[in-house]
Amino acid sequence: MSTLRILREFAVVRWLRPLRSRRSVDRRQRRLLRRHVRFLRRRSPHFRDLLADATFERLPVMDKRIMMTEFDRMNTVGVRRDEALELAIANERSREFDADLGENSVGLSSGTSGHRGLFVVSPAERDAWVGAVLARTLPRGDLLGHRIALFLRADNTLYESVRSRAVSFRYFDVYADMAENLARLRAYRPTILVAPPSVLRVIAKAAAAGRFDVVPKKVYAVAEVLELADADLIGRALRQPVLHQLYQCTEGFLAHTCERGVIHLNEDTVLFEREMLDAERFVPIVTDLRRRAQPIVRYRLGDVLRARTEPCACGSALAAIDRIEGREGDTLLFRRPSGGEVPVFADVMARALLFAEGFDEYRVVQTAASRLEIALDVLDDRSRRSVAEEVARLADRVGCERPEVVFVPYEHERSAKLRRVVRDWGSATP
Repeated sequence: MSTLRILREFAVVRWLRPLRSRRSVDRRQRRLLRRHVRFLRRRSPHFRDLLADATFERLPVMDKRIMMTEFDRMNTVGVRRDEALELAIANERSREFDADLGENSVGLSSGTSGHRGLFVVSPAERDAWVGAVLARTLPRGDLLGHRIALFLRADNTLYESVRSRAVSFRYFDVYADMAENLARLRAYRPTILVAPPSVLRVIAKAAAAGRFDVVPKKVYAVAEVLELADADLIGRALRQPVLHQLYQCTEGFLAHTCERGVIHLNEDTVLFEREMLDAERFVPIVTDLRRRAQPIVRYRLGDVLRARTEPCACGSALAAIDRIEGREGDTLLFRRPSGGEVPVFADVMARALLFAEGFDEYRVVQTAASRLEIALDVLDDRSRRSVAEEVARLADRVGCERPEVVFVPYEHERSAKLRRVVRDWGSATP
């Protein structure tokens, strides 16, 4: 860890790179892209071969399968996939995450797609990540003495590489007993809390019941889709005027919320291409312009983001989005009476169920062309009737057949990221 590198990145992101105009953002991206392409030609055999016959704009779009297949030829630090995978799996099984591969950090990511991914991060990239995240999370005018609690599926030296008078991190394992986690969290008294929405709900319910008395200065939702009902519950219980989000995954630090609560894409370091799904929603294709150990170049994420049409009052020129809605592959496909399919985005279904009553937790799984399996934590006549009515209204509103609804008990799943709306049928995307 280099404290100097962290402080330099913090200062640049926080104060020295305001990027108040689109022109300045675009100019920076073009400069970084030219530099990055030159680096890839020199250091990455995979991209050297591709760039011999094509410009950056004509490079093929990559995904997790390609990244894993070409891992050895793609990375620039000489790490071999099998060796990195063996270490990452051993860390996962032991729940000890302090072992690195040489000087590089390695880890696994399942994402929400269910496919195993592998990431490698160099010390310089780790320091830059820490500096950028701190610059975008520490409260304005309040930089010293922060205790940051991180609830994560897997720890990594990437997350706990900073311990100083200004800030300290503490890792909480999401697989550990939540009663023990809550006790540790109360003792730690974090000023900043970072956790998936499913964990924040547990903490919020404890706070509402009088079993958790800590009021963090900022709360960040990560790793899972933050639904509106959850945001309201968490914000009220933890007394947060703004519930923040960090859009962070194996492929990089992609977005953050500003002090106004608006999500901004981190375009100062990441290039976003947009594959439009409709007039508002798009799938991002990302290129991390500074990540070199494991280059992320024209990587199609498969997440559905909804663009924001109005500029943010915070003054940042970084593009803003309204919501991170979920996985493209979890877009439900309802049938038209005349044939064909109507895409129903996961966020649209989640919003429809906001009007249903009688339950707290739910999960919607499409298991056939016209069949939904809906799990509710309260299965009585009131909840069934309310949910069935809202699903029928949604089907009528989008002009499609009303699907068959089968109700099942809700089972809590702690081994994967929470996905409340899932399509487990068909392979076509809308």
